Amino acid sequence: MMSKNKTAVVFPGQGTQKPGMGKDFYDNIRQSRETYAEASQALGWDVAALCFGDDEKINLTEFAQPCILTTEIAMLRGIQSLYKFTPDYFGGHSLGEYTALVAADAMPFSEALCAVQTRGQLMQQATPPGTGAMAAVIAQGLDPAVIRNTLDGLPLDVANINSADQIVISGQADSMDAAEERLQHMCVTTSDQTGQTDQSIRFVPLNVSAPFHSRFMNTIRDTFRDVLNAFSEKLNPENAARVTSNVTGGFHSNDTENIIEQLVSQISNSVNWRDNMQALVEKAELIYEIGPNRPLRNFFRSIGITCQSITTLSAAKRAFA
Repeated sequence: MMSKNKTAVVFPGQGTQKPGMGKDFYDNIRQSRETYAEASQALGWDVAALCFGDDEKINLTEFAQPCILTTEIAMLRGIQSLYKFTPDYFGGHSLGEYTALVAADAMPFSEALCAVQTRGQLMQQATPPGTGAMAAVIAQGLDPAVIRNTLDGLPLDVANINSADQIVISGQADSMDAAEERLQHMCVTTSDQTGQTDQSIRFVPLNVSAPFHSRFMNTIRDTFRDVLNAFSEKLNPENAARVTSNVTGGFHSNDTENIIEQLVSQISNSVNWRDNMQALVEKAELIYEIGPNRPLRNFFRSIGITCQSITTLSAAKRAFA
């Protein structure tokens, strides 16, 4: 039987970055300031200056990823310095999985920062500029298998299984129009078969610079595996068993080699966030989202679960004071 008041914390990924993120924690909490300083030392550039300024460079994948990771850990450490908050379980969406591993003391912060910066560089370089794209498919009762079958023959993959109502596809930009046409036809056909009258989809192109979590990332897997293997002895696999894996949807094993393979696979495989949510809900009664923005809250809401989002210091005070 599940113990009462078990808590889980989840962290969003790329796309949540924005100028000024985390500054209220930085200005008011020493532990948060020290986190930004630690990140700057590890990476060799001023992370706080990029996070708090108006430089468009923050939107480049190689900078966005370490900036988001730093901000989320700075927020978590700030909260833990003020309140008695010790999560039992951890999850993160895409890049957020690295934050979750750091938060669970399964991966050292400095090594994680260098890994995600390299991850961002490799992902950006995997395809020529302008050739990749991603789009959110939004409709009721989406089935990943049906989406994959509908896209068969197109150079596109299911990138994120976010909820029953949202799936993200990824791949060649010049195939997106054909994908939208096929998916709209799929919904019309489904409506005819079920007798439903309102079963159209929303097809929303995403503002990204590469086709993440698709077959086009396969070329960087071996290089990134070497990056992770370089600090494999510093991983704590026992703690990783409290963190959900985007690839399997369940919790990580306590095997270092397996953890690394899951992180390598994540680059070019679907983020099974829907299953991650279910795994966390089965373990924890209270779920918090910590990050610059709050995209995960709505995904939990879609399965009838309340997820309290903390994006600012004032929100943290409301949640824990």
